[in-house]
Amino acid sequence: MIDSRAVAVTAFGFAVAMIGTTIPTALYPIYSDRLGFSSLTVTVLFAVYAVGVFVALLLFGRVSDQIGRRPVLVAALLFAVISAVVFLIPPNLATLIAGRLLSGVSAGLMTGAGTAAIIDLFPVAKRAAAGVLAIAVNSGGLGIGNLFGGVVADLSSHPLVVPFAIHLVVAVLAIVGLHLFGVDDRRRGRLAVRVERLRVPGEIRGAFVRGTLAAGTGFASSGVLTSITGLFLVRNLDITSHTVTGAIVFVVFTCVAAGQLITRLLPARWAMPGACGVLVVSAGLLALALSEELLLPLIASAVAVGLGCGVCMNVGLATTVERVPSSLRGGVSSAFFAVIYVMLAFPAVGVGLLAIPLGLREAGLVFAGVVALLAAAIGAADLRAGSR
Repeated sequence: MIDSRAVAVTAFGFAVAMIGTTIPTALYPIYSDRLGFSSLTVTVLFAVYAVGVFVALLLFGRVSDQIGRRPVLVAALLFAVISAVVFLIPPNLATLIAGRLLSGVSAGLMTGAGTAAIIDLFPVAKRAAAGVLAIAVNSGGLGIGNLFGGVVADLSSHPLVVPFAIHLVVAVLAIVGLHLFGVDDRRRGRLAVRVERLRVPGEIRGAFVRGTLAAGTGFASSGVLTSITGLFLVRNLDITSHTVTGAIVFVVFTCVAAGQLITRLLPARWAMPGACGVLVVSAGLLALALSEELLLPLIASAVAVGLGCGVCMNVGLATTVERVPSSLRGGVSSAFFAVIYVMLAFPAVGVGLLAIPLGLREAGLVFAGVVALLAAAIGAADLRAGSR
């Protein structure tokens, strides 16, 4: 029997942590205007966040297997609270770097442990539904954070204070909810915090490589789009609404969640190759939007990249994290997300660096092409693997 209250508070805490990681995204144009940031500085802030995620996964990836899921979920939310407090300090580059690093650690802790915790709460027969819920909560939180930050930025006279104050309160409520209704799964294992090689059982290693590369390609595609949307809207389309920026990124992550449901309707043999094909189409639409300076292809690209990424994520989780015993699930989940977050960071950071000599639009076109080639290669490789 499924403990619905435990599922609800676990999913809520997971979503709250992820919301906090993307609130700043829609606010970067304001920070840039007030503090004189360049596109490179925004890229550095994104890179710092990605470093926080990766370090947390590397250091604490197996901790929830050792001491239980709930202590790690609470720790992730505590980092989210501290991050919100840092963002409430009058901003400068140092506070923004610290806030993004802390939110990255929060995301890294929550992503591995939260995914494993949700899957643990479901019986074996419903593990597929658990995987769908975990990714939907993850991507939904990321999308809501963008939209929330954008709407508040347009409506509030204190756009750099109000969203973080609200998130701080909600994160505290999520911690209370986990203590009251979450499963007390504390384990007697020793807490070992050390840099670990993220291990994957040999029996799923081949599926793990294909699944993580496909999911990572989806994340890379979304990273290119989300990293250039805000500045492209302002500089090339003269759209200054932060809500529009947040809404487009929200569309990406909402469609990631929708992609989970679509996966069930697709033949297993064609799900991943088909999703990679959609990612190629999304890259083409993004290239059209950038080259012709059009809004509608940008929105269509957001829909396509979200759906393709969602299907790839679902297939990736189904062939990796859901197939290992609970005692290994936290570590495998962390390894899965470590790979895809690295693949998310590279194009997003690369666009910012390449924009210095080439310009934002040209840099976006280069990385759209790179992602299209990668998606095509992964899709073709999966087809070959399936035909053997």
